[in-house]
Amino acid sequence: MRDVTYSMSVSADGYIVGPDGGIDWTGPGDDVFQHFTDELRGVGVHLLGRRLYETMLYWETADQDPALGEAERTWTALWNALPKVVFSRSLSTVEASNTRLATGGLAEEVARLRADPGEGEIAIGGATLAAEAAALDLIDEYRVMVCPVLVGGGTPYFPHRERHVDLRLVETRTFDERLVLLRYRVER
Repeated sequence: MRDVTYSMSVSADGYIVGPDGGIDWTGPGDDVFQHFTDELRGVGVHLLGRRLYETMLYWETADQDPALGEAERTWTALWNALPKVVFSRSLSTVEASNTRLATGGLAEEVARLRADPGEGEIAIGGATLAAEAAALDLIDEYRVMVCPVLVGGGTPYFPHRERHVDLRLVETRTFDERLVLLRYRVER
């Protein structure tokens, strides 16, 4: 059965987006960017909320920028080839390649994708969608890239719901002596 993973950069005080909506403090170094590229290679389908989908539209044409480096071109090619499912109440169509709107609820889509013979993880992107997945107990692994900054508020990485979830640490890794990856498996 395919795992559902939730992976994002987070401030040391637990936010994926600061109070001003900014994420400029997450700027990864080369080894962090390579990590996320390698992680993307293991994804079979990516589930996105509307806001993240709209943010990621940049990558549809990013490879046309002559200033784009080889690492970014590689990531762009992987991202554009990856099947994606967007969950939105306001969109009626999507423009990105290999992307479709969800036809059912999150639990229904995840169940269908887990049963699908496809390979690779089912990645969840976007705090609102991840919070819904967590509430439905759909997430198998949390991947937290901790950035050495306190932003003081914003959108939290972990949903703040009254629900106890036991996690088992399966990996830690330090990047550029600054950022730390923490991988946790959900204990069931």
